[in-house]
Amino acid sequence: MKDTPPISPNKYQTIPYYARRLAAQKKLLGFNAKTLPEWKRWRSKLTAKLKKLTGYNNLQPAPLKPKITESVDCGSYIRQKVEIQCEPGLYMPFFVLISKNGKGPFSPVIAVHGHSSAGKMAVAGIPFNKEHAKSIKEHNYAYGVEFVKKGCIVFCPDARGFGERREKGPVPMMGQSCGILNPAGYPLGLTLAGMWAWDLHRLIDYIGTRADSKPGKLACVGLSGGGLQVLYAAALDERITCAVISGYFYGIKQSLMDIVCCQCNYVPGLWNYADMGDLGALLAPRPLCIESGTKDELNGAGGIKNVNGQVAITRRAYRLLGAQKNLVHDIFEGDHRWNGEKSVPMVIKHFQDGNKK
Repeated sequence: MKDTPPISPNKYQTIPYYARRLAAQKKLLGFNAKTLPEWKRWRSKLTAKLKKLTGYNNLQPAPLKPKITESVDCGSYIRQKVEIQCEPGLYMPFFVLISKNGKGPFSPVIAVHGHSSAGKMAVAGIPFNKEHAKSIKEHNYAYGVEFVKKGCIVFCPDARGFGERREKGPVPMMGQSCGILNPAGYPLGLTLAGMWAWDLHRLIDYIGTRADSKPGKLACVGLSGGGLQVLYAAALDERITCAVISGYFYGIKQSLMDIVCCQCNYVPGLWNYADMGDLGALLAPRPLCIESGTKDELNGAGGIKNVNGQVAITRRAYRLLGAQKNLVHDIFEGDHRWNGEKSVPMVIKHFQDGNKK
């Protein structure tokens, strides 16, 4: 007698049914514009739908009440710890890395963390134990430090559910509370995708108040779950004038349906309207670098082909707007990590071009 019953055939399982339904689903707001007026109408419709589905419209504004709680000399830069109010009574802590190279103001970069990162500590290059130090090295995670050493002012926030913003319970420092926050938000009409975008937009509000931050241009960059945050935040706010999405751009079916992923990837109803390439098209014509490792398992069974199909959708929007050169797809040999070879120079050039007047 066997202790474990045999796996049921596919006809009894729901996920294969979901996958077939998703494959047959024509995206109701997929990008198919052929003219600029069509693009404007499409963009307006998908942006409005995205705000509704993510619950962005249900979030509550509040005064920022910024407070600098710490300042540390890190040699070539200063690291401040700051907190702001995102919603009434809800605060977000973040690091600000301020270059000592020059007097400023400096070009602002928001460096967003992903999963298993200990939040802002990874992108700010602050390991709290040997395991974390290994993760930072393997994922090339300290890209916040990389940008401050290029002369930028860098903002490294904790997303809701990570770092100091983990919920109560036995959640390790390199863990996350997505599995608690996302389903708990659904009955209130909220999702983590919407909350994360909102918090980054509140951070942009704060950045605009700092005399040491140069106005007009702002980059937002992130790896993995950080790429998720960048994608939604940039799609919904044009104050993000340049974006880097690393390790998070692929066809939804193979990468979020066939692979079991974290709760934070799922927005109720979204897949009826758009795939990732359609969301990426919302960023056009702003400079965008998509980083894809050839061995990244999150690309799905199709590998880079699954990524290329979505990049092609986004590229159509850039081509329509005459901005083909603003979309860079960096395919590098490697697994799930930040690369930086093309993305960092693109961001720096974006700031430099803005100064040529």
